[in-house]
Amino acid sequence: MGNLKYKRVILKISGEALAKDTGFGIDEKKLSKVCDQIIAASKLGAEVGIVVGGGNFWRGRQANPEMVRATADHIGMLATIMNALALQDELERKGSEVRVQTALTVTKVAEPYILRKALRHLEKGRIVIFACGTGNPYFSTDSGASLRACEICADALLLAKNVDGVYDSDPKTNPNAKKYDKITYMDVISQGLKAMDTTAITMCMENNIPIIAFSLAEQDGIIKALKGEAIGTYIGK
Repeated sequence: MGNLKYKRVILKISGEALAKDTGFGIDEKKLSKVCDQIIAASKLGAEVGIVVGGGNFWRGRQANPEMVRATADHIGMLATIMNALALQDELERKGSEVRVQTALTVTKVAEPYILRKALRHLEKGRIVIFACGTGNPYFSTDSGASLRACEICADALLLAKNVDGVYDSDPKTNPNAKKYDKITYMDVISQGLKAMDTTAITMCMENNIPIIAFSLAEQDGIIKALKGEAIGTYIGK
């Protein structure tokens, strides 16, 4: 554990990073690979909390722009439960002890989110998966990840997505997009960069929690981030 720069972390996994090539559902190979990294991190002594998105099942009002926003957001929260349970199953089959906690009460399949209980699980070396974001509409799962990071007093928020860091423009449409190795919270906000939403960035800034944004496909990316190695983009002061 001495070689870890960050001992307690929130790992934010986007639903899209788990999706099949079609952009929908769960790719079992991707799921297995990320779980191997999570288990390796836990074995190194890291206390790992996970917040997972649901974009591989539901993309808000993109399917139906006329849907009431609160309804669309609640459907999205339910989508995160599916991903959380898939992660739990894969991690447990690989030998890890896992708990899923949800911000919406779904006691048939998961524990309700209780901070003290979550902290106790982490202290016992269990991996805790937080589903349903903040439990409120109009807040993204990125905001949910920042909130949980603040609540559990995380040393860092690891932002694992499909892209390998933060760029000054969309690298998918601009081949000349510039990747930042390090950038401040305020620069992300002032430049309108799409690393996380403004609420999430501001929450981390106010609580001095660094954000490391990197690609989930990066070999041993989670371990590298935990050790403080150069990977992706560091967002901080």
